[in-house]
Amino acid sequence: MKDTTAKKLALPALFAAAIIWGSSFFIMKDTVDNFPVFYLLAVRFLAASFLIGTFGYKRLKTIDKGTVFGGFVMGLTLFIAYIFQTFGLVGTTPGKNAFLTAAYCVMVPFFEWLIFKNRPDRYNIIAAVSCLIGIGLVSLDGDLSLDLGDGLSLICGVFFALNIISIAHFTQKHDILMLTALQFGFAGLMSLVSALFFETWPASVPPRTWAAIAYLAVMVTAVAFSLQNFGIKYEDASRASIVLALESVFGVLFSALFYGETLSPGVLLGFVIIFFSVITSETKLSFLTGGRSSP
Repeated sequence: MKDTTAKKLALPALFAAAIIWGSSFFIMKDTVDNFPVFYLLAVRFLAASFLIGTFGYKRLKTIDKGTVFGGFVMGLTLFIAYIFQTFGLVGTTPGKNAFLTAAYCVMVPFFEWLIFKNRPDRYNIIAAVSCLIGIGLVSLDGDLSLDLGDGLSLICGVFFALNIISIAHFTQKHDILMLTALQFGFAGLMSLVSALFFETWPASVPPRTWAAIAYLAVMVTAVAFSLQNFGIKYEDASRASIVLALESVFGVLFSALFYGETLSPGVLLGFVIIFFSVITSETKLSFLTGGRSSP
């Protein structure tokens, strides 16, 4: 695929990933009530790694030491992020979990600055801060209290930011599909080892839980993360994090559509602010300056 075509598809891929992830919060909340966390992550990641590896088996010959190392770093940051997110979800609401996790949209520009010396411009900062404010209005809806589950969710955001930065770095040099398969493989093995030490396989699992796990493994993990990794390769990491943070918006929309959750004026205002942050990130408000944007 030519770079020009890929760059045009990067933004739709990121939007699609955010939509799929938005559908997963209430599914995860129900699933962790019936299935041990580490075993859940192990099944999700190992199944996704197998699916992607099988789909891209012709590219296995492209794997070298750099690809393995990149997959390990991506897998480690993903594993840690999901531990904090999943255990955080046990102790908080899906909305607050989504909001605090999505704080990575603010962290990414500054971590890029710290690690790679890529200084964020004023539009990166405006977009990140306004996105966080909008997500707060959408997800919290007046509930500003913090507890242990919220703290774990916030730490999760740190590692998702590091995961996005590692993806942006390694996908520039190595095959995206193999990196993604290795990322899931390493994260799945880490989850499995943790499960064997700390958890017991459940005596019985309801059929609906298995259906939920299948959806989480195939769509939310294999498909959505492949779309994310592709999008981040061809999109600036700071802008990509803003688009990906829309998962919290889609999460609320799915709840409203399928579970009767009402949208308050604060939630609607949050949608507007997040939309503004995406526009700011993607255009740097050049439409207000005749096509020019100042740093």
